Amino acid sequence: MEHHLRRIKLVVAYDGTNYCGWQVQPNGTSIQSVLQQHIEELTGEKIMLTGASRTDSGVHALGQVAVFDTEKQWPAERFVPALNQRLPKDIVIQSAEEVPLGFHPRYQNTIKTYEYKILNSRVPVPTERLYSYFVPQKLDVEAMQSAANEILGTHNFHNFSSTKTKVKDTVRTITDISLRKEGDMIYLRITGDGFLYNMVRIIVGGLLKVGFHKKTTEDIRRSLETEERYVVGSTAPPQGLTLINIEYLE
Repeated sequence: MEHHLRRIKLVVAYDGTNYCGWQVQPNGTSIQSVLQQHIEELTGEKIMLTGASRTDSGVHALGQVAVFDTEKQWPAERFVPALNQRLPKDIVIQSAEEVPLGFHPRYQNTIKTYEYKILNSRVPVPTERLYSYFVPQKLDVEAMQSAANEILGTHNFHNFSSTKTKVKDTVRTITDISLRKEGDMIYLRITGDGFLYNMVRIIVGGLLKVGFHKKTTEDIRRSLETEERYVVGSTAPPQGLTLINIEYLE
């Protein structure tokens, strides 16, 4: 009986603390390698797992997307419990569905949402240390939101990307960016059509400088408008960052 190749799309959540990031690396265990290994053991096939976003070491996800091809004719949703009972507790399949063979998680029109958490308190909270950035100095959240508004829209974000960025086109569109404070925790949510390497963490670093009154909204604006290298702040650490959602557009 001939079996046709099928493409399965997974939505994956993970705690990135114990991994060297999403992508397979020679120097550590990656989310991709662990997930790929368990899919191969489950299906008995050699597969190639392709992810939508190459999150860094220590970065978390609630809505990472990955696809693989299989000849198994199981209902797609069966992969959810079958994989979750095999995977370590810090990686969970949220959903699974069959998609066309031409679907590629990185080369579709998408809207991505990230969240960055800043713990702005006098002393650290041990249970938050792996999921937020502890900042004991008082932050001006209103000034940070004012500066963040400059980031809305379409800009060249080359000054908000790592020097390791390999893409030539550094223009991206940010459709929403907001800060809210609940108790001692500041939540920064940012949504856009794509993000450069370390872009969200560099944006956070710049906004923190504004929050400390060491930089201004004008500095943020200048970094978006100048072709020269003009970095407003340093790169915020990875543990505060979570990939919340990837929405695929028609």
